[in-house]
Amino acid sequence: MTQALTLDATPLFAGLNAAALRTLRARSIERHFAADEVLFIAGAPSRGLFVILEGSVRVVRSRDGRQHVIHLEGPGGTLGEVPLYGGGEYPATAIAATETRCAVIGKETLRTMMVDDPQLSWRLLEKLARRVRGLVERVDALATQDVVARLAAHVLARTAAAADGREVATLGGTQAELAEELGTVREVVVRHLRSLERDGVIRRLTRGRYEILRLDALREAAGAES
Repeated sequence: MTQALTLDATPLFAGLNAAALRTLRARSIERHFAADEVLFIAGAPSRGLFVILEGSVRVVRSRDGRQHVIHLEGPGGTLGEVPLYGGGEYPATAIAATETRCAVIGKETLRTMMVDDPQLSWRLLEKLARRVRGLVERVDALATQDVVARLAAHVLARTAAAADGREVATLGGTQAELAEELGTVREVVVRHLRSLERDGVIRRLTRGRYEILRLDALREAAGAES
């Protein structure tokens, strides 16, 4: 699992005044979800603001029998803002990607906390602004990059130096989940991974884990600057 957080230590709530924190502690509800368990489903009414304390969650929409990832959230991330603030129903479905622990905070609790400490309002606005920026960047990538470029960019983003000095990337999920995130199907992801292997750009180490053999070629495939 990913690094755990306490509710008080999340970026959204850290440093709020004592009154707001008292309300938060007294009225938030902790929930646990197994991997692949649904937190909420598209079309359902709001259950509050979900704050991820441990684990990770995929937010997806389904169309023509295929799921498309809208965004991913880890510890400190929030879910469920649209119906909470704007009314109506959830526009997408949230699924735990790993074992996940969340705090659920009701609308009236948030109202009380914002009265107790007005800076919370700005933090919520800032978080929404970052979400919108990320969605705009995602739409731009889907519109302007082919699948190879999106796959290469994903691998680059998950590349880190191993203890032995090699550059190693972990895909971060199954091939089907990666396909959903990239806006394609599993067969296309498998084909392009094999193509990168044949070209000597990457080498498969274990399931979902690759050594980067030619970082320059991977950057070129992603359209990134060297």
